[in-house]
Amino acid sequence: MKALSVVDVETFNLQQVKKPSPDIGEVVIKVVFCGICGSDIPRYFNGGVHSFPQVLGHEFSGIVEEVSEYVTKVKVGDRVVIAPLISCGSCQFCQKGEPAMCMNYGFIGSRQSGAMAEYVVVPEKNCVRVPDELSLREAALVEPLTVAIHGVNRVNVKPGIQVLVLGAGTIGLLTLLVLRAKDVGEITVVDLNQNKLDIAKEIGADVVLNPKNQSLANYFSSHKSPDIVYETAGNSVTQVQAVEFVKKRGKIVYIGTCTQDVIFPPKVFEKILRGEIDITGSWMSYSSPFPGYEWETGLRYMATKEIDVNPLITGEFKLEDREIPFIKMVEKNSHHVKLLYKINEESD
Repeated sequence: MKALSVVDVETFNLQQVKKPSPDIGEVVIKVVFCGICGSDIPRYFNGGVHSFPQVLGHEFSGIVEEVSEYVTKVKVGDRVVIAPLISCGSCQFCQKGEPAMCMNYGFIGSRQSGAMAEYVVVPEKNCVRVPDELSLREAALVEPLTVAIHGVNRVNVKPGIQVLVLGAGTIGLLTLLVLRAKDVGEITVVDLNQNKLDIAKEIGADVVLNPKNQSLANYFSSHKSPDIVYETAGNSVTQVQAVEFVKKRGKIVYIGTCTQDVIFPPKVFEKILRGEIDITGSWMSYSSPFPGYEWETGLRYMATKEIDVNPLITGEFKLEDREIPFIKMVEKNSHHVKLLYKINEESD
């Protein structure tokens, strides 16, 4: 079978490797679509993998190709998505039903072979069936959608509240879609990329702000401060701005991964105390029973068209295109949100 492996910094090899066989409790998935996650970018460009070679890919949909002994949850031919976390099941957090906090986890596409390949082996318990009315193309976005669902629900979201989303990447836009599905009030989205702000406006943002063109401080000094801020960019600037702009006794959810030191000016940090601001983090997308309500909810949102992810899919590629979609994702002012590898046909 074909597998796309990162073998060095900025180096992909499209290799012919042996088709995997499942151990007890595992299944083989014929991968149909695999998305490129923002976390895959440094794995390719910066060599940010646990070891070389590494087949990337943890956002994927496919068809059950083969099952092993004792597999009862899925059968050959089932259309599925895969929760990529492989929790140990034995640490104190797994025992408490908190798989996202697992202390000894594996992860498809980073700690073991991923889905940028024709076939991949996964545990049966990680498979979630895709509703008949949902395409596998759309279903490939359920993993990042579950991240947004988990993040949104870290605080109590009520209809009509005002929300600020910092960052209009994949997670920011999916957070916007989840918030709109939950019938919140005015949603403001902030990003430096006007192309992505245009998409945000198209899919339901009430206000879009580009700091290149408008002072955020001036804007929020003359408009009502948001009740909740979701920080999805993982940028040290926006991580401070979340505190700066939220209202007194407001709530902040940090979803974006931190990549630099975050330095709070004293006057901004003091807002946490004086405003009695609630701050929490959000990590991945899992709950109990594994993989959690986020997965069934995400698939239902898409199947019922309460959430339409199609505007976020901005390109499809083949494994033979290797690094081309990775390069397109990091181009200056790129309009791309979610790029997919189409690896197999859904039906032969």
